[in-house]
Order: sequence, then C-alpha cells, then structure tokens
Amino acid sequence: MGSTTMYAAIHLFSIFLELVICVVALRMVFVRKRYYALGLAVTFGIYVFYDLSKQYAWGVSAGFLNWAFFIATVSALLTVLWLNKKAG
Repeated sequence: MGSTTMYAAIHLFSIFLELVICVVALRMVFVRKRYYALGLAVTFGIYVFYDLSKQYAWGVSAGFLNWAFFIATVSALLTVLWLNKKAG
C-alpha cells in the first residue's frame, strides 16, 4: 500500500470515527437525556461534513466551510465550559 493510499485510508477511517462519535452523542441526548452531548453531536457532525466535502471536492465554498468549522469550535468550547461548570 502506497503512502498516499495509506493516508487516504487513515483519513476516511478518521471521518468514520467522527461519525460514530456524533451518533453516540445523539444517542446520549435523546435516550439518556444528557443534553450537554448535543454540543458534541453538533461539533462532530460538522467535522464529518467538513472532512467529506474536502475529501470529495463537493464544491462547498471556503467561506461556508470556515464558518462551519468556527461553529463546531464554539460548540465544543460551550460544551466543555458546561461540563466544567457541572463538575463544580
């Protein structure tokens, strides 16, 4: 396996793991009523969209992707701040 092929496979596997995190976080929200996990679901859902749109050249504008990434980052920040507050 060439290094380019290996890196592409690793990247696709990373995207798959992001999707798994998103699905688990959504389950935490809707089944276990752990509403803080919504921030994780938003963050990783955006990461999946961002990575797939770059990987497969979906033609999404750079401006939109930059805003999406910013929203994902803010979502993650708010989630960790909420968790920190709940922890005491």
